[in-house]
Amino acid sequence: MSLTELQLEAASDQAEAIEQRLFELGAASVEFGDAGDEPLFEPPPGAHPLWTAVRLKALFTDDLRAEIAAAALARYALPGTAIPVSPIVDQDWIRAGLAGLTRIHCGGDLWIVPSWETPPKVDRGVFVHLDPGLAFGTGSHPTTAMCLAALAAAPPRGQHVLDYGCGSGILAIAALRLGAAYALGVDIDHQAVLATLENAARNDIEPGSLDALLSETEPAAAEFDLVVANILAGPLVALAPTLARSARPGGRLLLAGLLDWQAGEVMAAYRNDFDIDIGAERDGWVLLDGHRR
Repeated sequence: MSLTELQLEAASDQAEAIEQRLFELGAASVEFGDAGDEPLFEPPPGAHPLWTAVRLKALFTDDLRAEIAAAALARYALPGTAIPVSPIVDQDWIRAGLAGLTRIHCGGDLWIVPSWETPPKVDRGVFVHLDPGLAFGTGSHPTTAMCLAALAAAPPRGQHVLDYGCGSGILAIAALRLGAAYALGVDIDHQAVLATLENAARNDIEPGSLDALLSETEPAAAEFDLVVANILAGPLVALAPTLARSARPGGRLLLAGLLDWQAGEVMAAYRNDFDIDIGAERDGWVLLDGHRR
């Protein structure tokens, strides 16, 4: 299928109206981005702030519809800006986005190996074969890398593991490959649940040793020896009661997905139930490591 992209720069107070009009004019998708160089930090729950100047990118499956949309929306464009319309070369977008990924040594015996690569020849190796599909989690981002390194340094042998915000299932599967007895992956995204189960099958995970559920299902209380959540600071704060209930007394907690300046707020949300501190730092991101009292 051939695609045509339209780009339009507009004021933020017009963005939602333009988005609606683009869909009315036949757009298949609309993406918002920063038209200037304005930082936009993580908003509080329920807030959806935009940049002062917004760049909208709309994809059309018909180039004539894209040209008509550009003409219809010309009055919304910021002064001095054009509305370019250009064809997009057809390709496998998922594979294109994953093309630069390669095998990763996480520490100890643990390696992440993309499904299209051959495992390295090492004397001892624990390999997780991964195809992230549409879900987050390849092992290359600092937050995921720190979680994997923590698992490799202290393998959860015989433990029950909760991976909250499982994405591709990379952390749950790595824990099982390192000797965990059982893992539960939880995510808000149905695609992540599917990716986790598919990657489990790719790694020959035994039936019954891994489950993946949508987050509307509450994890069992005091069930897990290790709870790991690699998401964002805001959700981590909101999830503190849920993750605390899920951890057994003495159980370990690994939290990632937060920047160094967010660590204090997240640790404060967990200190009633956990002894917790910064366990690792990479490129401005931190890993929090704690134990349930």
